[in-house]
Amino acid sequence: MDAPPTPFSALLRAASHEQHTQVAGSAFMGDLLGGRLGVDAYREYTEQLWFVYRVLESTPAGLAEDPVAGPFLRLDLARTGELERDLAHLGGPRWRSGLEPLPATAAYAARIEECVRDWPAGLVAHHYTRYMGDLSGGQIVRGMAEKTWGFDRKGDGVRFYVFESIDNPAAFKREYRALLDALPADDLEKHRMVDECKHAYGLNTAILGELGRRFPLSA
Repeated sequence: MDAPPTPFSALLRAASHEQHTQVAGSAFMGDLLGGRLGVDAYREYTEQLWFVYRVLESTPAGLAEDPVAGPFLRLDLARTGELERDLAHLGGPRWRSGLEPLPATAAYAARIEECVRDWPAGLVAHHYTRYMGDLSGGQIVRGMAEKTWGFDRKGDGVRFYVFESIDNPAAFKREYRALLDALPADDLEKHRMVDECKHAYGLNTAILGELGRRFPLSA
């Protein structure tokens, strides 16, 4: 008797495990989570995330009807507004003045734009990489920031990590994985999505590398 096929969500998770480990083990993230960097490093990290999410969430209205990407475009996940609240807290009302993306951040945002425009299934790969990470490992970053810099619990400064519309993150992640498993895509398209997920992790790692060079404590 043939074994049942591996769920697509499990394939994505397994295929990106190595890249996930690289992100978690980057020098910048290690120093940040270890409380060895100042709030200025956290602020710059948050600024770079804003450039990424602004593109990720600025999707055309017609994409909501796409059979592949549409089910994933949920307002309860939207982070751009929360990032802007955090940045106003961290940098004051003029936090946008002079703000520019790092080269790695610009490349990441450009790739997401390409997927939004030309390949909705690729957008899902980026969506999965970002939001499932925010609901999981992102909570470790929130706890560190609250403890290290005295932000109010789930308040200004860490609102990016607070999903107020999601009462049960574990149940939400199960529903999200079920959507992935039911994706109307053939094996070739799913293989491309797995590769894009790995690419998304690589793009994120590049941002952390550039931040590590700007805040070279571990070096």
